[in-house]
Amino acid sequence: MREILGRRRRLLSRRGDSGPQLIEAALTFASDWQWPLLPGVATDPQGGSRCGCPDPECTVPGAHPFDPGLLAATTDARMVRWWWGNRPTAPVILATGGRAPCAVSLPAVPAARALGALDRLGMRLGPVVASADRWSILVKPYSLEQLGELLYAKDFVPGSLRFHGEGGYLALPPSTTGLGDVRWERAPLPGSASPWVPDVEAVVDAVVEALTRAGVSAPEM
Repeated sequence: MREILGRRRRLLSRRGDSGPQLIEAALTFASDWQWPLLPGVATDPQGGSRCGCPDPECTVPGAHPFDPGLLAATTDARMVRWWWGNRPTAPVILATGGRAPCAVSLPAVPAARALGALDRLGMRLGPVVASADRWSILVKPYSLEQLGELLYAKDFVPGSLRFHGEGGYLALPPSTTGLGDVRWERAPLPGSASPWVPDVEAVVDAVVEALTRAGVSAPEM
């Protein structure tokens, strides 16, 4: 199978696109780390940053599933190869929750300041996904009940925080969406094991404290 995959990567490389990087990353996420994936809808080839889905006002252009839908997410390497063999530039979409990581995201500028504050506090973080407008901190899977109790106990939670839990999704590197490239701000450590991620409680507590201490007002967006 390695030889077959290697041949496919060379063939895709001749097309001058990002297909080889995308399929290699998707296979690592799905096969090695057991993260369920599916291809994103991608952007409209005629519209630049416009989404390829039917919604003309899509707020996450190219960064969400459409056909197939979210329920089709899988860790099956054969399906991943088939999807990106046919759609080599499709964004890599993680179906969050279940056995896969969830995520906490916030706007990019306060996120950068919050991560700096967390580093100074000695807070251990796992992978962090960055796009042009938002950064997402990967966390362990959580339930809606767990999240509800966590937020209820807080005196203040920035309205700009978003939570990608069960039934949610997140574009992973090295995808390109209508909002630009998706990259690792904190890349997973190399190796075959699934990356370590912190509990959602620790991340929310630390992010809220860091934003408060730094006097950062995360925009409500």
